[in-house]
Order: sequence, then structure tokens, then C-alpha cells
Amino acid sequence: MRFDDEPLIPGEHLPRRAGHDSTGRLERVLRAGVFAVTAEIAPPDSADPEEVYERAALFDGCVDAINATDGSGANCHMSSVAMCSLLTRRGYSMVMQVSGRDKNRIAIQGDVLGAAAMGVCNILCLTGDSVGVGDHPEAKPVFDVDCMSMLRMIRGMRDDEQFLSGRKLTSPPRVFLGAAANPFGPPLDYRPHRLAKKVEAGAQFVQTQYCYDIDVFKEYMRVVRDLGLHEKVFILPGVGPLASARSAEWIRTNVPGVHIPDHVIRRLQGADNQKEEGVQICIDMISELQSIEGVHGVHIMAYKQEHRVAEIVEKTNVLHGRELWEPGEPRDAEPALV
Repeated sequence: MRFDDEPLIPGEHLPRRAGHDSTGRLERVLRAGVFAVTAEIAPPDSADPEEVYERAALFDGCVDAINATDGSGANCHMSSVAMCSLLTRRGYSMVMQVSGRDKNRIAIQGDVLGAAAMGVCNILCLTGDSVGVGDHPEAKPVFDVDCMSMLRMIRGMRDDEQFLSGRKLTSPPRVFLGAAANPFGPPLDYRPHRLAKKVEAGAQFVQTQYCYDIDVFKEYMRVVRDLGLHEKVFILPGVGPLASARSAEWIRTNVPGVHIPDHVIRRLQGADNQKEEGVQICIDMISELQSIEGVHGVHIMAYKQEHRVAEIVEKTNVLHGRELWEPGEPRDAEPALV
């Protein structure tokens, strides 16, 4: 029995098929074979929950789940577990990112239990950027566990119903486990095999770094298919609009792991309105990615352009006519998968 003041777990009313580990919306959408759309919310430098609600509202009706970042770029913001708590209670489907940079195994396991208790159904495991690249370079990094170890640890909590120490849980976290992937990090031929290691460790979905070089990504996916990984993990390549050629140059020089080919920057340079061209490039990328075998959705990272996500989703028709849940709808009004 559910009381009126209890939070509804997002996705609870969608069909639940064999093989599900969570009751969440994102897993149900992916396991139904539907092309999923996720996005990333920028956490505020604030203790005001209204700022979180305002940022999330930009994604209403256009994404299946929202990532709450965990100290992205080693910069300090509101915590991912707090953002997930606030937004899950509003009905949003959240992906809680967890970075091994800042927490040891005791803190991570406690956060996973707490998040699951609040209705969070998706956990994305990350090793985390070096503190040297962020706004607190004097901070002491933890790195007690990396992404692989974290995946195994949380999978053990869920499937074996025990902490990493072996102590039993009375109620395990029913979570859908994710990881990040970078198809563009050298050596390129190793990238699919690193994905295989993450799948073996427990990753059920992956969201990739920005895929501005579609040709390189197609080759990556060819090897992924040869390894049979596309049948073992849901793959959501990362996309996002670029603001200008200048910002694209800065990103590829200063942001580790982001590869932006010359032809993309030339296209921006030749545009009358570079910001609009950046949005169009993102739209074109999504259209190409949809046709690649083994791609199960897209992850839109629209840093400082979150207000353009709804437009991008509409112009690509990536939802194929699906109507997504929006805040304010009745609890039992979860749209059917089509």
C-alpha cells in the first residue's frame, strides 16, 4: 500500500518485463526496445531547491531520465544525491552519478542505499576527474574505488544482498547500473575492450563522451557489435550543441577526452550564426546516430544551453511520437510505451 505523501518511483506504472533490476522509467524504456533520450542537469551553486526545480523544468516532456552530475570537472556544486532526492520526489527519473574521486567505499554504499530508499533507480559509476583540474586543486582525492570496482560493489549489494564487507543487507537497492565510455580516447582499438570490462563488472547501460566524430564512432560500434556487446549493454552516445567555433577550440584543447574534428569547427566558422549552427550540428548528429545498429538512445549534454534540449528533441523526432510524463500529471498517468 502506498500513502499519498510517499514519492512515486518514476516508471512504476510502465510494463515490467523479465530481466529488470529496477522499477525505474529508464530501464523500462530501454528494455522495451524504445529509443531513449537522457539529458544532463547542471547542479546549482546554491542551497535553494527552487533553482533545481527550474533547471529540471527545461526537460519536461522531452527526456526519459536526467543525470545529476557529481562534482563534474572536479568542481564543487550541490551534491548529486541531494538533487536526485529533490527531483525524484517530483516524479522525475534520475540518474545519480557517483564519482570515486571524492568518496570511499563506506560513503558510496551508504549513498546508494539512501538514494534507492528515496526512489532513485539509476546509478552511473565514474572514477572521476583529477582534483587538479577543478576549483579545489588543494583537495585530497580519495579514489578508494574506480568505476570498475564500484560497479562490482553495487552489483553485489543488489544481487548478493550484501555490503562489500560481506555483511548482509535487509533490503537491497533495486538499481539499474550505468557507466561512462569514451570511444575517442587513444588507443582507439582498446576502447571497445574497455567497454567489455565495464559490462563484465556490471554496467547495464553506458553514456558516452560527446560524439562529434561520427566516423570514428561508427568504427567503434562495429567492433562493439563484433564483440556482441550491443546485446549486453544499452549504449547512449553523447551529443550536445556547440556555442561557437571559438568555444569548440577551447573545449578540445582544455577538456580531457573530448574530440572535436576540424571539419566541425570549420562548419561553425563558416556559419552566419554560429550558435544556431551548433544546434543544427547536434540535430544532424542525432539523426546519424539513430541509424547505427546497437545504439539504443542518446545522451544530450547541453552545457549552458539546456533551454535548447526540447527544441533539439522535437526537430530530430527522436521520440517517434512518444508522449513523456510531465510534472503535474496524475501519479497513475505514466504514458504507455509505443
